[in-house]
Amino acid sequence: MYAPERQQEILRLARESGRVDVLSLAEEFQVTAETVRRDLKALDRAGLVRRVHGGAIPAGRLDFEPDLAERDAVAADEKQRIARAALAELPGGEGGPGGSGSVILDAGTTAARLATEIPLEAELTVVTHGLPVAARLADHPGLTLHLVGGRIRRRTRAAVDDWALRAYREINADVLFLATNGFSLDGGLTTPDLAEAAVKRTLIAAARRVVLLADSAKFGQQHFARFGELSDVDLLITDTGLSPDDALAIERAGTEVVRA
Repeated sequence: MYAPERQQEILRLARESGRVDVLSLAEEFQVTAETVRRDLKALDRAGLVRRVHGGAIPAGRLDFEPDLAERDAVAADEKQRIARAALAELPGGEGGPGGSGSVILDAGTTAARLATEIPLEAELTVVTHGLPVAARLADHPGLTLHLVGGRIRRRTRAAVDDWALRAYREINADVLFLATNGFSLDGGLTTPDLAEAAVKRTLIAAARRVVLLADSAKFGQQHFARFGELSDVDLLITDTGLSPDDALAIERAGTEVVRA
């Protein structure tokens, strides 16, 4: 296969899947990773794709926000492993009414998976503005659940705007489980929507410990609205797709990393 033919096929795959990665393309086309990187560079120069860490996304998709069902299906195994690893960060011990600790669960597909994994014997106070998260916890016998209100964004099923911001400003939780659309050392924590970013920024200020739940495909991605720095995060829980070198660089900048 000639380079133009291969590049056309890479572009087709990127548009169909929303993202392509170097190693998978190299295996599919039986070429070296360096050859794939040259192909992506050529497509990037032509304005057809946008290169991100480990691969590329179609041009114009950097701030594209897929709906909830589509996002939940992406990196499903990785998100499940991340959610299970996050259980170790739940506040423990015996508590009185209201539970032994307090957590904020951000709106996001990985946070929703964490909600499903919380053991039935757990006694916690949980605050969330994510409708899918709240729905999964509503019948949990050991939780005191608080649902923060506001305008609901249909694409994410999350409450935003002033009601949500006011509620979170009154909270001082033990742990925040934070979600993001993109994270990097230089670009910080980003999401496509300004209203979502405002809520996330307030979440970070509302907890004593911040745990970021993000699959490795989000590393290197930068979106329109920046809501924090990676240094705002105490612990990043991601998957083994994040290279040891990148994990080390993040830890050197002050954030602990767990690769589940």
